Amino acid sequence: MDNLLHGASGANRPVFQFSGQQPLTVTAIPEGQYGLNGPAEKLDAAHWPVRGDLAHIRLAGRCFVPHYAVPMPRKVVAAGANLLAANKADAEVREALAGGTMFNLLDVTGGWAWGQVGEDGFVGYLPVEALEADERRS
Repeated sequence: MDNLLHGASGANRPVFQFSGQQPLTVTAIPEGQYGLNGPAEKLDAAHWPVRGDLAHIRLAGRCFVPHYAVPMPRKVVAAGANLLAANKADAEVREALAGGTMFNLLDVTGGWAWGQVGEDGFVGYLPVEALEADERRS
């Protein structure tokens, strides 16, 4: 099931509802936030949550990608995990993450989670099983 809400139309009706968070309405998006006035910025993949197909919603208007994602807060499991530069086990390790570290999940594909450590940490991949729901935010 998707998170798209069905019902009354209009700019103030909720468009998306994410577990434990306020509904996202059309009018909640600041005017002009998605305007791109020139070439998209080239951002460092290790430090900015943007790929060719997806970016963190806060980067709308700074870079052009087909999709923007609202992060889902997760925690690294107690055993910890290595944040990798690519979605393969032998990829470069960007950072060793301790158990309980906050991870903002943006995408899950093929058993790999892609996102950012906290709000401004490294960006990379973790095995999906290295993450658990953050009960404080659910």
